[in-house]
Amino acid sequence: MTAEDDSVNRRELAGFLRSRRERITPAEVGLPAGPRRRIAGLRREEVAVLAGLSPTWYTYLEQGRDIHPSPEVLDSLARVLGLTEDERRYIHKLATGRTAGSQPLQGDVSAEELVNRLVRSSDDMPYPVYGLDHYCDVLAWNRAAAEWYTDFGLLPPDRRNMLRWLFSPDGRCRIGDWENDVADVLARWRALSAPWSGDGKLATLVDDLRRQDEDFGRMWDGHGVRELRSRVRTLHHPELGPRAFRAVTVQGVEFAPCLVVFHMPAQPQDPTF
Repeated sequence: MTAEDDSVNRRELAGFLRSRRERITPAEVGLPAGPRRRIAGLRREEVAVLAGLSPTWYTYLEQGRDIHPSPEVLDSLARVLGLTEDERRYIHKLATGRTAGSQPLQGDVSAEELVNRLVRSSDDMPYPVYGLDHYCDVLAWNRAAAEWYTDFGLLPPDRRNMLRWLFSPDGRCRIGDWENDVADVLARWRALSAPWSGDGKLATLVDDLRRQDEDFGRMWDGHGVRELRSRVRTLHHPELGPRAFRAVTVQGVEFAPCLVVFHMPAQPQDPTF
């Protein structure tokens, strides 16, 4: 981010905080309005006290000065100002360039149901599509995924997990260049699951996989980290033989931390099948 971008973001953050301060009434935060009050919203000093900040420091923030609020301070302001999750994410992006401690956005459809509908809409496609949560549990898969990977519907519900499948005999046969491919998957999963590092279910899954497969322990202890990006994956079909796909991982704010993996031809000139 350039100095000019930073200055623009500071001014936008200042204006946004002012607008949200002015829409909160004293009664909403348990303060008396008082007969002589001339403004409808909260005063700067009131926001500062409620958020545990210095009034002078908060004033500087609303003036767009070159100060750098921590994620904790931003979350405290979001709480006092009654921000929605979308708005909370927004002030983090303005102040730090990224979101912090993001929660799934609430919509009229649950994240799991949205992923299921998205994947099911691809049932007529010749390319695999599947949806996962941050435990790598397989939430949905289309017919092509059942053909090129496995029919997860035939597995017990507690075994419908992409990591468990990758380390199974079937996964080792189906995935081309298995060692590098799976090491890459684990590096992505480590980065993806970082916000939930204290989650007991994640720890149990890692322990189970470590006990069941020494290759998992070796790869996991390598501490590889890789952000989500497209990659070429070769899948071996028992009848059709090997086929190269480009796997593209998509994660939307509305269904995060779930994600959907789409496959397409590895190269633009590859024939559709």
